[in-house]
Amino acid sequence: MSVTKLELRTALGPVYRDVLPYEPRDCTPDEIPVIDLELMFSGELSDRKKVSSAIRAAAVNNGFFYIKNHGIPSQTIERCKGQILNFMRQPLEMKDRIRSHKYSKYYNGYLGRRKAQISPTETADVRESFTFRYSPELDPDHPKDISEVPEEIRRWIRGEDFVWEGTEHLPDFKRDCVEYWSSCLRLARKLVRIFALSLDLDEDYWDEKVTYPGADGVFNYYPTRTQEEIEQKFVGLGSHTDLQLFTLLWQDSVGGLQVLTREGQWIRAPPIDGTLVVNIGDYMMRLCNDIYKSTVHRVTNESTQERVSMPFFFGLNFNCVEGVVPSCTSDLNPARYEPISCGDWCQMRFKMENEAFKQKEAQKLMAPSAVVISG
Repeated sequence: MSVTKLELRTALGPVYRDVLPYEPRDCTPDEIPVIDLELMFSGELSDRKKVSSAIRAAAVNNGFFYIKNHGIPSQTIERCKGQILNFMRQPLEMKDRIRSHKYSKYYNGYLGRRKAQISPTETADVRESFTFRYSPELDPDHPKDISEVPEEIRRWIRGEDFVWEGTEHLPDFKRDCVEYWSSCLRLARKLVRIFALSLDLDEDYWDEKVTYPGADGVFNYYPTRTQEEIEQKFVGLGSHTDLQLFTLLWQDSVGGLQVLTREGQWIRAPPIDGTLVVNIGDYMMRLCNDIYKSTVHRVTNESTQERVSMPFFFGLNFNCVEGVVPSCTSDLNPARYEPISCGDWCQMRFKMENEAFKQKEAQKLMAPSAVVISG
């Protein structure tokens, strides 16, 4: 059996995973379960603990699960999806008004097709994306002007106004995108309490650490592939793990999400109507001493339709320095990791990816086709 090596970029440098030579298959309900959140909104602690037990079982397995009855209205999702299509179907020169690599310090804005390669052992990513990050004035729970934010937190705020200034010509674009993002943020603040219960912590363990959180809205657009991309098996988004505590993902009916099991088998996580997908991030795995699994995943779009997905990445306030939580250590299982802030953790990964991007750009300039001989 021919096993291939998959290289992954992480905050601590490259790591490698074995991949079995089998075609992707659909996941089973045990591999990626559907968890009903209805009891999460109950006033009874015993009900919320039932939800936390189901989440723990999924988090220690493949680190992925679906959630239903999550509370985000379908109209909110559809309006946001419509705005992403409005933006992505514009001429390139309009989208480039908010081009990330030109205008942003923090990876906000528009990223074009095949302008990134998240996985060194796979192709460039056949996706376009629009990204914005947490700004205190957008917070649905306690909006503030940034001047009111404590200085130790303010320096970590990553929101940038140019993303909205460059999209003002699209009616209600900001309103509809922020409405979806706000709904995800409210849900994430409830879910982080359930995650605390799942780790035998007090329910409010992280409450004061998600007041100005890492909360990234990323809207992905996967166009139909060109003939070249089909023949060379281009990926939509290469193999990777997510960075922070956990991710909420809405995906449309086209599908394309694949998850790598610990055995090395790619399994599909097909869309299920009315659900979001949740997956564990690297920082959560670190905080719980590797009990929960941050699992490798990727995206393909092998259909003849365009595809939209809307992930929301959630973490602690970036200034919070955290070590392994006390419930996840013992004399026989000491802490494997030193404390680090969520912000520094993310910056380490971003630095790795930015350096890789610069290297690829330099290689393009050095290619023979780029040489110009004057005379």
